[in-house]
Amino acid sequence: MRFRLILSDVDSTLIQQEVIDLLAAESGFASEVSAITAKAMAGELDFRGALLTRVKFLEGLSDSIFEKVASRITLSPGAIELRRFCRDNQIKFGAVSGGFLQVLKRVPFFDDLDYLVANSLEVDNGKLTGLVSEPIIDREAKAAHLKLFAQSHGVEISETIAIGDGANDLLMVEQSGYGVAYKAKPILSKAAKLTINENLAELIPILKSS
Repeated sequence: MRFRLILSDVDSTLIQQEVIDLLAAESGFASEVSAITAKAMAGELDFRGALLTRVKFLEGLSDSIFEKVASRITLSPGAIELRRFCRDNQIKFGAVSGGFLQVLKRVPFFDDLDYLVANSLEVDNGKLTGLVSEPIIDREAKAAHLKLFAQSHGVEISETIAIGDGANDLLMVEQSGYGVAYKAKPILSKAAKLTINENLAELIPILKSS
């Protein structure tokens, strides 16, 4: 079967950082937020509750922080090569993130994807309010966006690949045609058909042989 569409998580998957942790470093609450992030990724905390708790630590930050944080993001090894292969072979490539759209839209890699959905931080008078706009992108939403992305391009779910690294990606990976775990927590690795620990381009031979 030929895979025709890929939907990937972003934080610690397409990029090497967790955007919420980068933002928290600017607020002075890096250790508190990163500890919650780690537990949420491992499936020890409900993602929605963990997200709302972490975002409260960002209240009062200037929205100029989005540009600053975006400049610190580095893509994961193989991300560009995988996107290029998909483009050259008419495979749709998208991203869905529990992170934040205001940061990702400032990273050139995400400008020309076929699909991009992420959470949005509320801003009032140039300051972060400590709140997230609804609807929140959690594990159920990620799975729903996989279906929406596929349907919008006439692709069967069996022809899709989902890539993730943590508990928030579990449903998306389980429901896709081929689930991929990238440098993942055990909870996700157990559900995936392929585990990649070094380079996202390791997925390309699978695409070539499908």
